[in-house]
Amino acid sequence: MAETSAYWIPESDTRFVPTAHVSGAWNPDEQHVAPAIGLLTHAIERDRDARRADDLRITRLAVDVLGVLRLEPVEIAVTVLRTGRTIELVEARLAQDGRPALIARAWLAAVFDTAAISGTAFPPVPARDALSAWDPGAVWPGGFVRSLEARRAQEGQGRGVTWLRPVVGVIDGREVSPTARIMAMIDVANGLMARVGPDVAIFPSLDFAAHLLREPEGEWVACDTTASFGPRGAGLTHSVLHDDRGPFGTLAQTLTVRPR
Repeated sequence: MAETSAYWIPESDTRFVPTAHVSGAWNPDEQHVAPAIGLLTHAIERDRDARRADDLRITRLAVDVLGVLRLEPVEIAVTVLRTGRTIELVEARLAQDGRPALIARAWLAAVFDTAAISGTAFPPVPARDALSAWDPGAVWPGGFVRSLEARRAQEGQGRGVTWLRPVVGVIDGREVSPTARIMAMIDVANGLMARVGPDVAIFPSLDFAAHLLREPEGEWVACDTTASFGPRGAGLTHSVLHDDRGPFGTLAQTLTVRPR
């Protein structure tokens, strides 16, 4: 692994080397998928900008996790599945040694002025200054959780609000969008308000589905999170996503819950 103050070091436009900040929480010898999701988001936006000059934005990003990622370089490939003047469906694949590990599909949609009718009934979250500092590294191992600054208020088992921001960049030497920066972080929601600790059960996510009302703003994101476990090994983590302006989207993660 390379050392830098970012998750990834680019070797080319399609090949990236992970740094120590990518090491995972379930196993520090494997990658956390959050930085990889940010990398896929950046690849989708970069491909869009290379193909067209208008302003399509990501409104949904759905990622399926096909396998474990070693702490080794990855390759990215982007394909347009459905092109259009105002809507596109784009797929990005992340692979190691030719083996796909993550598949992301994004709906991109044109921007229209809907300010006069915008709004949401999602309730507000506490201001981050009202929350206590929290060290996720006290619960979880790995370099990724230690790359985050967090403030947290737990309301009950599997329920609460966490404000987060990364203290490292996404790609060394490259600017990424606020959307890519947030997507490189929020898969951690699975462990923010876990119903039990990792000593009791493992509950990795099988997928990641973010729906966005608008682009996020600023460095910080708040996850208003509810974690649920079913009786036969399935689980769900659901988060409403906020920035300083208010709610901007949701995130859902399917869990496979396995008692120790």
